[in-house]
Amino acid sequence: MLRLDVRSAESVRSCVDEVLRRAGHIDVLVNNAGTLHSGVAEETALADAEAVFDVNFFGAVRVVDAVLPSMRSRGRGRIVNVGSLAGWMGEPGEAFYCASKAALARYSEALRHEVRHRGVAVCVVEPGAFVTNVVDAASATERTISDYDGLREKVRHTLHRALRDGDDPWKVAELIVGIANGRWPRPRYGVGREALLVPRLTALLPQRFVGYLVRRGYGLG
Repeated sequence: MLRLDVRSAESVRSCVDEVLRRAGHIDVLVNNAGTLHSGVAEETALADAEAVFDVNFFGAVRVVDAVLPSMRSRGRGRIVNVGSLAGWMGEPGEAFYCASKAALARYSEALRHEVRHRGVAVCVVEPGAFVTNVVDAASATERTISDYDGLREKVRHTLHRALRDGDDPWKVAELIVGIANGRWPRPRYGVGREALLVPRLTALLPQRFVGYLVRRGYGLG
């Protein structure tokens, strides 16, 4: 195992160079580093919002930039960026997490077109709710506004319940292994119980109704 901090370009470059020195080449890159900041958008300090993007979005960009030259030179490679179904819609209490995952999806789509002619495939894997410690490990806002007290508690309860009843993370691992070993991958892969439902809801239903379903799911008025 090698240490790599996706927030540091120097750390990323040092790790990638060492992998290339030992292995000679990199066939598959999986960008799975992620962080969650729990808090209402207005309560969230800009520094905390930037920290989320620094890991979830710019962290992936740093690693891609370090790995891509060797993939292009070989004329082959696969890049799997782990996004989230949360990137399909703005969920209360997760504004900057959702925004960072939406940004990662759009970046990955553009990159896919740019590197395809060099034999490099790019795709996004978007998990739904899985049993992990992401909420427990999340940073929390220090500044609170009383108007959001009720909403904040409902959001926290909904997130904990979703993860408690979530899917087995092994399914995500199996999907990524399949992408690494299979034929040319699709642009996006949903995984989890909500994988088919969420994209279709946002694409086919009126936005007002989608918003109603989100509010209902979080117990909001």
